[in-house]
Amino acid sequence: MATFQLYAILEAIADRVEMHNNIGEQRDNWNTLLLNSINMITLTAATMAGVAAATGVGAGVSVTGLNLASSVMFSAATGMLVLMNKIQPSQLVEEQRNATRLFKQLQSQIKTLLAVGSPCQDDVNDAMEKVLALDKAYPLPLLGVMLDKFPASLEPAVWWPTKQSPNSNKALNNNNGWTKELEMEMREVVEVIKRKDSEDYERLGNKALNMNKVLATSGPLLTGIAALGSAFMVSSNSPWAATVAAVAGALASAVNTFEHGGQVGMVFEMYRNNAGFFKLMQESIKSTLDECDVEKRENGELFEMKVALQLGRSLSELRDVAKKSSYSRIEGSPMDEFASKLF
Repeated sequence: MATFQLYAILEAIADRVEMHNNIGEQRDNWNTLLLNSINMITLTAATMAGVAAATGVGAGVSVTGLNLASSVMFSAATGMLVLMNKIQPSQLVEEQRNATRLFKQLQSQIKTLLAVGSPCQDDVNDAMEKVLALDKAYPLPLLGVMLDKFPASLEPAVWWPTKQSPNSNKALNNNNGWTKELEMEMREVVEVIKRKDSEDYERLGNKALNMNKVLATSGPLLTGIAALGSAFMVSSNSPWAATVAAVAGALASAVNTFEHGGQVGMVFEMYRNNAGFFKLMQESIKSTLDECDVEKRENGELFEMKVALQLGRSLSELRDVAKKSSYSRIEGSPMDEFASKLF
C-alpha cells in the first residue's frame, strides 16, 4: 500500500511541475507585455505633451485634444504601473522556477526510494508533508495567498516541513559511518554557513528589497506627476506644465525599465531562496547531529558526500573549510572563505 500511495504522490507532483512551469511562462509573458505596454503609453504621452506645448504655446493653436489624450494616457499608465509593481511579475516567475525545480527534486527522491528502498507509511507521510510545504511556500493563486512582495526585511524561503523526519539508512558498521571528527566537521560547516553564506545573502537580499521598494514607489509617482502636468496644460496651456509632464514621463519610463526590465524583484526572490537553501542545510545538519542514536541517522559517509555536493565542494575541500573555521575561531581571526562554491 505504501508503494501505491507513493506512486499516487508522484502523479500529483508531476502535475504540479507542469502547472508551475506553465504558469511561470504565462507570468514571464506578463512581465514582458506589461513592461512594453506601459513604456509605450508613457513615452507616447510624453511626446504628445511636448508636441502640444511646442505647437500651442504662443501660437494661438488649440491643442486641447492632445493635452487631454496625454493626461488620460499618463493616468492609465499610473494605474497599470501600480498593479504591476504590486504583483511583481518577474518575482512571480522566479517563484515558479524554484517551485518547479524543488518539485522535480522531490520527485527524484521518491523515485530513488521506490527503486532502492522498502517504503513504509512514514515515507508516505513524509512525502505528503513535503508536497504540502512546497504548496504553501510557492502558492499558485494571486488573490489572498500571494507572497508579500515588499516585506519589512528578507526572510529566507521555507519549503520543507517544520518537523523533519531523519533519513533512515541501514547501518553499515557499528558507528554507521559516524566519527567524532565527522561530527565536529559538520558543526564547523554549519558555523561557516551561518556566519558567511547566510549573512551575506540576507544582506544582499535586503539591499535588493530596498531598491525595489524605491523603484516601485518612484514609477507611479512620476507618472502621476506627469498626469497632473498634462491636466494643468488643458486649463492653463502653461509651458512649465508641459515640461513637467514630458520630463516626468521620460523619467517614469526609465525607472520602470530599470525595475522590471532589470527584474529587480526576481533578484530579491533569488536571494530569498538562496538564504532558504542555507537555512535548510543548517537545520538538516543540526537535526542529524541531534539524533543521539547513530544507527537512526543517515550513514555518515553518505551524509558528508551529500553536504559536499550541495556546497559544490569535494570531500577534501569540505574538510579544509571545517579546519579553517575551527582555526579562525580559536585564533579569533575572521573567516575569509564561504562554505558554498555554487552560489
